[in-house]
Amino acid sequence: MIRSLLCALFLILPMTAQDSAPQAAAMPAPSAKPRVQLLTSYGPVVVELEPDLAPKTVANFLQYVKDGHYKGTIFHRVIEGFMIQGGGLLENLEEKPGREPILNEAPQTFKAGLKNTRGTISMARTGSPHSATAQFYINLMDNPRLDHRDMTEDGYGYCAFGRVVSGMEAVDKIAKVKTEWRRGMGDIPQFAVRLKDAVLLPPQ
Repeated sequence: MIRSLLCALFLILPMTAQDSAPQAAAMPAPSAKPRVQLLTSYGPVVVELEPDLAPKTVANFLQYVKDGHYKGTIFHRVIEGFMIQGGGLLENLEEKPGREPILNEAPQTFKAGLKNTRGTISMARTGSPHSATAQFYINLMDNPRLDHRDMTEDGYGYCAFGRVVSGMEAVDKIAKVKTEWRRGMGDIPQFAVRLKDAVLLPPQ
């Protein structure tokens, strides 16, 4: 008897809006973030970039990758417990010509939560906020003093635009090389840490 009443009740219930509404179109899958493999003399390092957060910075970096700019450059500045920097100098410490500097997107990436934390890749620059060209660095630890604080020259910060997703062990090996002072520059590895190439990986 109870079962009959339940069946009858089910039959007279009106269809809900969800039942009567047409099926919503499936949302498109988010596009894959670009990944670049840095082929170093200490092993491969793969970085995943954030074009939605730092569009100009990522486009600039990818253009250098596509142009083959990074092939044959070195990591010329290595400071254990801080960062490793490369992408602009040749083994003889001559600077490789780059394109025009880009806009520093640190304010927006910092606001979005992409900061100078361990494993992030960021743009190197001079004391001028908008002077970055090809050189980049990888943070060996959390470096909040490099983050955006305000719009002054001292507080503008350094733009993080991606993170290491594999090969951090190679980065840590580079961090431990012996360095010296040479040609007016400090923290230069005694033996060249080469960036053999940088390759854009196929979308996953």
